[in-house]
Amino acid sequence: MRNALRPAALVAIIGLVLLSPLLLLLALLVRADLGKPVLFRQIRSGRGGRAFVMLKFRSMRELTGGSGTPLPDEQRVTAFGRFLRRSRLDELPELINIVRGDMDFVGPRPLLPSTINALREDGAVRGLVRPGLTGLAQVSGNTLLTVEEKLRFDLWYVRNRSLALDARILARTVAVVLWGEKRIDWQGDELRPPHWGN
Repeated sequence: MRNALRPAALVAIIGLVLLSPLLLLLALLVRADLGKPVLFRQIRSGRGGRAFVMLKFRSMRELTGGSGTPLPDEQRVTAFGRFLRRSRLDELPELINIVRGDMDFVGPRPLLPSTINALREDGAVRGLVRPGLTGLAQVSGNTLLTVEEKLRFDLWYVRNRSLALDARILARTVAVVLWGEKRIDWQGDELRPPHWGN
């Protein structure tokens, strides 16, 4: 199995084994709520711009308008889907991506290849590390941040990454899962990107 000996991959394998009852339950609930397929698959850009298939539990119905284009997310997501997203449980299948070597536990969230290409140099900098299950932007407000703010956090993370920083991000991720998202003002905190506000 590719990259199975990486520490992150070994931890992900253990996580998949320990969480297998929960994963099975969630898969059954998604199947009952949304039908097949249970997993959402999408091509994302990984380290070095390499494309990979990211896995998540489905949270939306496949509904289209009269022109055949998908309806807005808020019209397609179900109540159970909102729960999955709010609790981050929809992200658990990404443990498989970590085992495969596509992702890490911490890093910038994986984006579409077209989005990375549009970011040009910034997209290349983001691609210096594997995308993560969680990241600095995700624990700093996530959906409450603008696209530009998320990018600043991602670039700062890539340039300042360390095991200590990853540990803090993982700890804050637990807090986000338990108490929800809130915008973090990093003023006075060593995690605050030095170019923030420039």
